[in-house]
Amino acid sequence: MNQTGETRNLKGTWNQAILTFLFPILLVMGLRWALIEPFVIPSGSMIPNLLVHDHILVKKLAYGLHIPFSNKWLLQWDQPQRGDIVVFKYPENPDVYYIKRLIGLPGDNVEVQSGRITLNGEKLPLSSFEDSQGENGFHYFQETLDGHKHIVRFLYEENTGDVQVFKVPENQYFFMGDNRDQSSDSRFWGFVKNDYIVGKAWMIWLSCNSTLPTMTFVCDPAQIRFNRLFQKLQ
Repeated sequence: MNQTGETRNLKGTWNQAILTFLFPILLVMGLRWALIEPFVIPSGSMIPNLLVHDHILVKKLAYGLHIPFSNKWLLQWDQPQRGDIVVFKYPENPDVYYIKRLIGLPGDNVEVQSGRITLNGEKLPLSSFEDSQGENGFHYFQETLDGHKHIVRFLYEENTGDVQVFKVPENQYFFMGDNRDQSSDSRFWGFVKNDYIVGKAWMIWLSCNSTLPTMTFVCDPAQIRFNRLFQKLQ
């Protein structure tokens, strides 16, 4: 037997095995970095549109492409729009990801009173949603923002409470949760830099009422919310 040839074949086999093992890992990492990334909703700040334990997919190419392992944009071909549900890095700790609805663009004047928004001097249209009187006194409304309609929830009392006024700086954005009275958002910790934008929330691909006790990141198969699967977000 040719020992040199056998050694070459053995080396070739190992090289092929390593490539076979690494390729799918690199492919998944590349897709996650550039195209689609999954996230799990940890809180109720976006109720009723996003619930705790909703598993969502985020389009990372919706606005552009970041430099790997950096907050800087490599290319940016579109800007976030009012009404988009956006995943971004929390300004006070960029290692933490938040998801909220974009309310104010750079240069916008935003006023908030008792959950009701006035944008550049005009109140956003609200109409009562079906079964608008919810639990614990919360009301549900259909809000219209730049022609896009979505449902919001808050304890609404006409013209009560302090008016919060915000002027959105250049190259930054103002975000709020749809669950207006139970959301930590730009009203409390300020604006989000353009570089901190991660992507646009696209779809709920999995949802459950609870997770497995031993693996809190895995849905309990008996608690799947089938009516929420594959819902596109708006």
